[in-house]
Amino acid sequence: MNMNAIRTTVLTAAVTGLTLASLATATAAAAPAPKFLSAGQLPAAGTPWTAEPVRKGLPEYGSVCTAGVVPASGSSYREFRTELDTTGRQTTTVAATTAKAKALVAKIDQRIAGCLDRLAEDGIIGEAFYHGRIDVEEGADVYNVDTSHPEIGSADAQLISVGRDGRTVTVLEIGHLGWTLSEELDPFRASTRTAVAKLY
Repeated sequence: MNMNAIRTTVLTAAVTGLTLASLATATAAAAPAPKFLSAGQLPAAGTPWTAEPVRKGLPEYGSVCTAGVVPASGSSYREFRTELDTTGRQTTTVAATTAKAKALVAKIDQRIAGCLDRLAEDGIIGEAFYHGRIDVEEGADVYNVDTSHPEIGSADAQLISVGRDGRTVTVLEIGHLGWTLSEELDPFRASTRTAVAKLY
């Protein structure tokens, strides 16, 4: 092979590489962003929900039972509020691969399972319940954690769900001062189903 042929082969390989890289970048850029719940898709509360804008990354303050697991990279979140001490949050993470998304779900589940043990170090007691799986996309699991602080007389209830669609994981959480969320379980399951189905 002469020098001109070698130069042509190298140039062709370089151009092909650049083209493939450009296509990969374009494909990644074209991937749709996951959608979030609206305020009206949360369980009904004593006063109407207000939805904050969707923001990239993670909030400054993590949730009691799930903080420290979800990476900021690839994540977005939306906060929800009412006027009567009820708050909500949906956090969605697009992992690099489906395997990493599965691993993230497992880590979040473990974090929730150990929530009461961690809170006990601060004198907080409570009960945690697993309310089963929802058959939507790759599935979603529903939990609730009820806690109280005997020394100050406070009580809190939190509903949490973890769902996945392909390589996208979404966590939905609703918290209320006082143990008043048991009647919200079925509506919360419905909101979870909607959250996972709505991602794409």
